[in-house]
Amino acid sequence: MKGSLERLKEEALVLIDKAPDDQELISVKARYLGKKGEITAIMKEMGSLSPSERPAFGQLVNVVKDTLEDAFTRRLLSIKKSATLDSLKKEKVDITLPGRRVLVGKRHPLSIVMDEVVGIFTRIGFSVADGPEIETDYYNFEALNIPRDHPARDMQDTFYISEDIVLRTHTSPVQIRTMERQAPPIRIIAPGAVYRCDSDVTHSPMFHQVEGLIVDKGISFGDLKGILKTFVGEMFGEDVSLRFRPSFFPFTEPSAEVDIQCVLCRGDGCRVCSGTGWLEIMGCGMVDPAVFGFVKYDPEIYTGFAFGMGIERIAMLKYKINDIRLFFENDIRFLNQF
Repeated sequence: MKGSLERLKEEALVLIDKAPDDQELISVKARYLGKKGEITAIMKEMGSLSPSERPAFGQLVNVVKDTLEDAFTRRLLSIKKSATLDSLKKEKVDITLPGRRVLVGKRHPLSIVMDEVVGIFTRIGFSVADGPEIETDYYNFEALNIPRDHPARDMQDTFYISEDIVLRTHTSPVQIRTMERQAPPIRIIAPGAVYRCDSDVTHSPMFHQVEGLIVDKGISFGDLKGILKTFVGEMFGEDVSLRFRPSFFPFTEPSAEVDIQCVLCRGDGCRVCSGTGWLEIMGCGMVDPAVFGFVKYDPEIYTGFAFGMGIERIAMLKYKINDIRLFFENDIRFLNQF
């Protein structure tokens, strides 16, 4: 019986060592150490031994079982380690391959132009003011000398939230709010988004403006021309001419449209400038004394001027873009050019 036990141990050790995977290893363990295994069957024959032989045989059985358990555990760890190494070899990353380039975002052309415009005016002494995009009718129209029955309201194409609440159609309300809070002198620009019910190749329901305001003693139209000439020179080049055409705005008097020499044909006339050699870029004028009445400034003491431009318009001229909708379509082919 002892000889049979030793034989079974040697057989089991050989099979454990040769087991190619964990399933085969478990099968070998069950064959020898399971409830119906061969070593278990030998143990059932202990009853045929004399009482004096049983302790020594029982001890030998335990030694054989422990030996096989240890061999099983070592082989199982070895199989798992080999499987892990095989998996790592299959999933190996070739670090000699060039890496995938991470795409870096770029600034939107409107942001570039907005910051450039704001930078020019802040360098010559303007401060930046801000206000709400959802405005009251009073600040958006009435305090700017545009009462409810004024025909100029038809020029605005307004988004009405209610009878007295609108999406601001210009950043001019920021000028009124600033003058209410602050006594002259005032020297501000008001950049931001504005909204109008309009959409085509040159108009968008949402667009951006920068408006400027100076109020102090002795401010003249000559000061306005000097400021805007400085701006045009910084933005488009010192060699670009500008001109002022009489116009009408309810909140300025006198009022003017500002044109610059066509940046494409340099004044010779082309399709973009309709053969005139000039391109409109902004409106401006001296602040109407009626507006000063709303903010309790004395027009006999103070004068001022205001101007306003569309950032999309400036960007279209600067980058020679012919459709305003390109700014808002998020076409990566378009945006990658900036």
